[in-house]
Amino acid sequence: MLGLVLWQKLRAAFYRFLQDGSLMMHKFSRKFIVVIVGATLVAAGGGAAFAYWSAGGTGTGSGAAGTNAGITVVQTSTVTAMAPGVAAQALSGNFNNTNSGAVYVTTVTASIASVTRTADAIAATLPCDATDYTLANPESTVAAQVAAGSAQGSWGTVDIPTIAFNNKTDANQDGCKSAVVNLTYTIA
Repeated sequence: MLGLVLWQKLRAAFYRFLQDGSLMMHKFSRKFIVVIVGATLVAAGGGAAFAYWSAGGTGTGSGAAGTNAGITVVQTSTVTAMAPGVAAQALSGNFNNTNSGAVYVTTVTASIASVTRTADAIAATLPCDATDYTLANPESTVAAQVAAGSAQGSWGTVDIPTIAFNNKTDANQDGCKSAVVNLTYTIA
């Protein structure tokens, strides 16, 4: 309806121009001009608001889980002078984690890998092996994230593993004098 009124006023001004060459148009009120400009903008904007492109399609993607390197158990406790009658000694330490992030460790388990006898014990054929030593509570609970880096975290603070000389009263254990007990640690 508003468009019809505008059209009629513009047509009348155009006919006056053709008849007398006058460019004078009918004076429009301010309210009328505001309404006409607003309606024009709404009409033009409304048309633009509903113009869009649509598209369909499909896609694929994938992801991969990373891997981590093993971490190294480091024994920081010093075990010395194991001999008959000497008390058990605690085993404890930390970890070297070369990964870029933390790694969760549940437990560390100690075991005797081997015993290295001295040259004199070997020459005298004096025996010494893992049965000459006792590991008590070999599994130490860690249950923690171990941060990346050297000397991180700790083990042997809960469920403390210990090692002691196994005093065999009915056997000569001279082959164990100055022997080195080689321990292996397993992480779970």
